[in-house]
Amino acid sequence: MGSNGNIYQDVNESGGDYGVKSANVEGRSCLRLCVSAGGRHGMTSNSAVHELLECPVCLSIMHPPIHQCPNGHTICVVCKSKVQNCCPICRQELGNIRCLALEKVAESIELPCKYHYLGCQDIFPYHSRLRHEENCKFRGYSCPYAGTECLVTGDIPFLVAHLKADHNVDMHDGSTFNHRYVKPNPHEIENATWMLTIFNCYGYQFCLHFEAFHLGMAPVYMAFLRFMGDENDASKFSYSLEVGANGRKLKWQGVPRSIRDSHKTVRDSLDGLIITRNIALFFSGGDRKELKLKVAGRIWREQS
Repeated sequence: MGSNGNIYQDVNESGGDYGVKSANVEGRSCLRLCVSAGGRHGMTSNSAVHELLECPVCLSIMHPPIHQCPNGHTICVVCKSKVQNCCPICRQELGNIRCLALEKVAESIELPCKYHYLGCQDIFPYHSRLRHEENCKFRGYSCPYAGTECLVTGDIPFLVAHLKADHNVDMHDGSTFNHRYVKPNPHEIENATWMLTIFNCYGYQFCLHFEAFHLGMAPVYMAFLRFMGDENDASKFSYSLEVGANGRKLKWQGVPRSIRDSHKTVRDSLDGLIITRNIALFFSGGDRKELKLKVAGRIWREQS
């Protein structure tokens, strides 16, 4: 994306309402109390436990600190600030009253991972659950689109559909490709991101990025590949990128980075093919006043 906010095309040759909610968007899963050595349960009704711990605003399971109004209505700490310290049930001022009894209940139960609807089947005590969810392999991925800041998250099939429908990203089948990146007046570009391209191969999706930025004082172009999946699956693949003309060639070979690593993280680590502007214009030919850079690439699965 250039300084004027535009995204450049490549030429392919290959809400504020914090009232009480009425439905839980994550779905309701069973909760169960930790069983003591004697086998006694503190409660027998899972639905009753759920109703006790459900925040009336976001409908998530509350965990300490849990606040309550003078009339005993409870709310989670995140939503307390959203409702401007006003109880969403009775409109009384919330103040700083803690519901210590309900906090003890919250700490005594086991809860399913909040990513259960994406496939995680694990159940944890309260404190362990929070630690697990930070790195749960089923947690949603962030949208890999780099042209604008996109806050959409989801699983891979959802993101593929989102990229195609909402970002008009080019989708191509195959493990080899040739892309030609074109831009007039390349000397006027300080920072630019070209349109993302997605390749479908080996049953996975790979994101090809190309952009211009400054490395120190030197203007450079960079191409790199990201894998739409986790790090373990990404490590099973390798890729190569090359540019060249007039009997010269530059080539890069590496492992695609998971989209768990942000676009900026990969770019700033310089983990890709880097071409200085002078060399890019040399490969472009002509009078060096227009970028016409052809990037060829290949993706392959490493032998296990």
